[in-house]
Amino acid sequence: MPIALQRHPTSGGLLRSVGAVVKQGGLYGAPRLAPIAPHLLQQRSQHRSITIHTLDHERDIRERVVILGSGWAGYTLATQLDSKKYQPVIVSPRSYFVFTPLLASTSVGTLEFRTALEPIRSRRTKVSFFQGWGDDVNFKNKTVTIEEGVDDPRQGLALAGDRHEDETPLQRENEKKVEAKKGELLDLKYDKLIIAVGCYSQTFGTPGVREHALFLKDVGDARKIRNRLLTCFETASLPTTTDEMKKNLLNFAVVGGGPTGIEFSAELHDIIMEDLAKIYPGLIKFHKITVYDVAPKVLSMFDENLGKYAMDTFRREGIDIKTSHHVQGLRLGLPEEADKSKVRDDHGCWTLKLKEEGEVGVGMVVWSTGLMMNPFVEKALGKPQTLSKHGVRFETGRIQDATQKWVVKKDSKSGSIITNEQLRVVLETSEKEVSASRAILEDVFAVGDCAVLEGTMYPATAQVASQKAGWLAKRLNKGDIDNSAFHWKNMGVMAYVGNWNAILQGGKGGNVSGRAAWFIWRGAYLTKAVSWRNKILIPVYWFVNWVFGRDISRF
Repeated sequence: MPIALQRHPTSGGLLRSVGAVVKQGGLYGAPRLAPIAPHLLQQRSQHRSITIHTLDHERDIRERVVILGSGWAGYTLATQLDSKKYQPVIVSPRSYFVFTPLLASTSVGTLEFRTALEPIRSRRTKVSFFQGWGDDVNFKNKTVTIEEGVDDPRQGLALAGDRHEDETPLQRENEKKVEAKKGELLDLKYDKLIIAVGCYSQTFGTPGVREHALFLKDVGDARKIRNRLLTCFETASLPTTTDEMKKNLLNFAVVGGGPTGIEFSAELHDIIMEDLAKIYPGLIKFHKITVYDVAPKVLSMFDENLGKYAMDTFRREGIDIKTSHHVQGLRLGLPEEADKSKVRDDHGCWTLKLKEEGEVGVGMVVWSTGLMMNPFVEKALGKPQTLSKHGVRFETGRIQDATQKWVVKKDSKSGSIITNEQLRVVLETSEKEVSASRAILEDVFAVGDCAVLEGTMYPATAQVASQKAGWLAKRLNKGDIDNSAFHWKNMGVMAYVGNWNAILQGGKGGNVSGRAAWFIWRGAYLTKAVSWRNKILIPVYWFVNWVFGRDISRF
């Protein structure tokens, strides 16, 4: 589809386009474009410089707040900052915020994907946006290096490793030179920097998991799960599919017994028993859902009685919970001991290898075992830097200590960025026997899963991330951050356990389970939805799917 190249009449910027044919899947679904002519690359670079120039022009006397990340922390902070005092600029590889508690519902069709998304670019917000990755930070010059990510095929999917991990440092350095020459790297000045890059999915290096498992951290993951689930049932319904293969295709494994794994298992059970059982009645006897966890019990953050209620509910619904189980690998194909003469396609399913049970044939593995630190924290923030004498508070030593080499202080266990009680980033010297060992960056903050407040053990949850972001935005708006300290308020935890039942543990005691907890659970998610658009759409989809059933179209 050729697209004309035009100049915007007001901003003077180029409407970015390429006179090339979009391959495979149309304009929005294309994983790549045809090669771009050199003169168009030059025009792309000009477009970026105009964009930065326009951003500077619109800044006026406001301070520029660059926010790395569009998750719970980054998006909340950007939308709550006073646009008369600050110019918020989000840098993120995805152009939207994901309301993660609804992903399990979207993955099975209880809700549609748009109900879990809030676009960063919107008429309702005054937030500037660059779609790309934070590649480097220079604290002395107060700049962030951005690597563009508009055409990144991993957008919308959970990440389980560094996108450049297969490259040597020399290869990456040479690549950055080429990207800078093409205009694919740019430097953005900041007055205040908010690091809210979040975390990646933890796989513990288990062989085959990154390649074959499905995650549930972004809307792209939910789409893949939904398509795979329906593919398994459609394949199993074919006359040529044997009973042996049906058992493998309809055996669904969920690895991880936290709230995400439990809620997804419950939603999966609901769609199978409420919708797919009516459409594929002959296949239901073959289906199986199993939750595996390495810990001795699931939902460890809940009260013992609530955890027992959830496990009892799962057992009544036929969902197996296998604790103290260790996954050793995941590979494509059937288990070695399977009778492959009775199978049409050996590669139609996967084999999950367990230390306690050996090999198990599965049609889908959803992996939800926790978080690993974002590689940006180690690579971009792990390099020693010298500092400017301005915007730094040395807690020991002399002012000349800015010339020393400093690194961001990190938690010894998780690798998270250490912040003080005002959420400012803490530095420590990389040299021995020096006069200063600790400093605070006045204009650099870290919030969300990638950061931990010094001396605390707050959980890495959306609740903590949004509270930190809301507190920081309020303090910056009022200009009284030095007179305050952040304290987390525990609002409780909830989890859906299927068949219109849930569990709720209040922050100050008071446990609720069953149908009453389910009403509270749905009400809480509805009221926490960001936009009025989604506050309207969510109950509409709940009602429509309750009356007419979930849509099982694959697209």
